[in-house]
Amino acid sequence: MTFQTYRLFVLSIIMIYFGRVENRLNLLQLQDDIDKLKADFNSSNSDVADGKPVFTERLSNWTERNEKRIIMSQIISIYLQILEKTDKSKEHVRNISEELYTLRASLSDGAKKMEDLKNLTKLEINDLKIQRKAVNELFSVLQKLGDTTSSHKRRRRQFQRQCKC
Repeated sequence: MTFQTYRLFVLSIIMIYFGRVENRLNLLQLQDDIDKLKADFNSSNSDVADGKPVFTERLSNWTERNEKRIIMSQIISIYLQILEKTDKSKEHVRNISEELYTLRASLSDGAKKMEDLKNLTKLEINDLKIQRKAVNELFSVLQKLGDTTSSHKRRRRQFQRQCKC
């Protein structure tokens, strides 16, 4: 499977996973539009097959639905940035962009969560005020982590009791 075909496959999975395949999405039309975009980018060039995939390998590390919404929102944003630099007068570029914008809107909570993660990396941890605030919140943070962990364990135990595997 070529990298480009693999990207189409990933895009299809994204759309299917998030319920966008209903009447609004025509995968056959999108396939044709992506084929035209591949030609625009000369993506059959031999260097495309070199190295690792850009997105698909990262997707396997994100397993939970909410986690996937975070990574998918970022991937779709990157595709939109790529398409921003292309000739928007071409119908296939507009069609793909339109679908990606619609998908991104449905993943807005993932984008917000990603923004939270980015903001955490920007915290000035050498700032004494930030350190004081963080220490002041430590017990609450640990409580929330404990609540999350125990509810996950509880769900897993409930599933194991129900499952006759």
